[in-house]
Amino acid sequence: MANELAPGRKLKTRDLAPSDLADLKPRSKIWIERSGEVVMSDWRMALLEAIARTGSLAKAAEEMGVPYRSAWQKIKESEERLGMRLVDTQCGGADGGSSQLTEAANDLLFRYRQLSEGISELVDKRFRESFC
Repeated sequence: MANELAPGRKLKTRDLAPSDLADLKPRSKIWIERSGEVVMSDWRMALLEAIARTGSLAKAAEEMGVPYRSAWQKIKESEERLGMRLVDTQCGGADGGSSQLTEAANDLLFRYRQLSEGISELVDKRFRESFC
């Protein structure tokens, strides 16, 4: 940073040159809890999207680089905390099983993405107002 501070001196916005702010980008994370327990998060929503795309919880877990058991556990936790099924599974024979999202899961994904995009836009706007 071009403007180094003397020890004990606090940084003030006016001390920052526009070039000091040029590469700054705000980031935020959102998740939704019930009774202090995670119900929805970016990771859990990405897992649901991977299940929808691959048609398989096992393939979705592999794609996300996590053990099947971890992926299954996160889905079950969310289902229990929400009180609704998110994934319908079918045990398979020679061709293996399959998984698909419930209508409720598709609705949840849509609403969560709307919320996330809105939060990012709000954070970007507040950042520009505060720093630019």
